[in-house]
Amino acid sequence: MQPFIVNGQSHNVDVEPDTPLLWVLRDTLGMTGTKYGCGIAQCGACTVHVNGVATRSCSVQAFRRGRQNRSPPSRDLPPTACCTRCNMSWLEHDVPQCGYCQSGMIMAVADLLKNKPKPTDGRH
Repeated sequence: MQPFIVNGQSHNVDVEPDTPLLWVLRDTLGMTGTKYGCGIAQCGACTVHVNGVATRSCSVQAFRRGRQNRSPPSRDLPPTACCTRCNMSWLEHDVPQCGYCQSGMIMAVADLLKNKPKPTDGRH
């Protein structure tokens, strides 16, 4: 068993050290808001925040010294203020389609807005 911190809570998990973060979140901890998409870190469905940075969880090992993980908000977790604003904007602009990759996209947008509060599309 190894201590594993997600959303500020410590969990003891019994997995191989090279297990991808995605599978520890989904299969071991039952945090199914993080989705499996392509498995090669291209689609973004599995995006979570690791030490405050948007990270494709399918492509990183779960255990690295000093790592703090934040998974997408789910029914089990209180949402952050930034993710709540992203969720509301998502609905306001009719972004959702099937919704499968939506949690990963919201995590990516939250990271973008943290680092660039007023992004542009580069055409203005």
